[in-house]
Amino acid sequence: MKVDLFDFELPPERIALRPVRPRDAARMLVVRGDDAPFEDAGVRDLPRLLKAGDVLVFNDTRVIPAQLEGRRADGEARIGATLHKRIDLRRWQAFLKNAKRVKIGDQLVFGGGVTALAEERHADGSLTLFFEGGEPVEVLLDRAGTMPLPPYIASKRGVDAQDLEDYQTMFAREEGAVAAPTASLHFTQRLVDAIDAAGIGRATLTLHVGAGTFLPVKAEDTDDHQMHAEFGRIPQETADRLNAARAAGGRIIAVGTTVLRLLESAVDENGVIQPFAGDTAIFITPGYKLKAVDGLMTNFHLPKSTLMMLVSALMGRERMMAAYEHAIANEYRFYSYGDSSLLLP
Repeated sequence: MKVDLFDFELPPERIALRPVRPRDAARMLVVRGDDAPFEDAGVRDLPRLLKAGDVLVFNDTRVIPAQLEGRRADGEARIGATLHKRIDLRRWQAFLKNAKRVKIGDQLVFGGGVTALAEERHADGSLTLFFEGGEPVEVLLDRAGTMPLPPYIASKRGVDAQDLEDYQTMFAREEGAVAAPTASLHFTQRLVDAIDAAGIGRATLTLHVGAGTFLPVKAEDTDDHQMHAEFGRIPQETADRLNAARAAGGRIIAVGTTVLRLLESAVDENGVIQPFAGDTAIFITPGYKLKAVDGLMTNFHLPKSTLMMLVSALMGRERMMAAYEHAIANEYRFYSYGDSSLLLP
């Protein structure tokens, strides 16, 4: 499909630079299948919008301070690095600002005395960085890194201490993401308690979101776009619970596109979710038949993005374009710190 089919005009003032407080005070647009009217609701309405026996699935990845600023060891070029994907204990794949000034073998010096060697250049323009020293890379990042806010926020204001809290979900456990699973940012203990009281189940999996999630689709046709791989894990216990819930008539509601993509990577042809541990680069566009999920809670996405294509696969392109037109006209807040939507095909 032509990428331009997923384009729309968004007024800059609709981009949220800070989340609402409390988190569960965000608005939520409910989009159902067919031609049902759009419903302007709130995240706190989730317990009444779902039913007992449904299961919400969350991503428990934890964002690491993956943004680094430094220079070549010879001092001649300033370098910015955004870690993208862990390769092993000391190596990370990273996107670099000023990457043309870096040669293989160059030493890069970041804050706090953290150094890394440029080892390999990849086809997508990223580089493998080998972090020197005996300390775990996570310790080095805590010393030298900052929270990797999305470009559409970071370009308008600096990262500050508040982002360390705001850009982390209440479910964050497994370190390794360089972007937050933002649909889960809306949840509070009060909301979780209400969900539990309504008989709605909860389950978790892990997908370490990479910096590739922010990259624009440069191809003119979706067939020519290459997705970046991300590591995910679905425990046997989670797979069994989701399959049992569905067999009993419950719906599987993915909280975020990361959850949806991992579940669709793990489901078999019979619609049974299997345990999973490995990389996924699944690219979901209209025409793809979803087998693992019955609904999606997600924030509002960028024009011409892979995530706009994903929600269009779930609900239909025309339906989603109409929903976004409604959201813009009714002043919903967009993107990572913005409002939410509940998509129920």
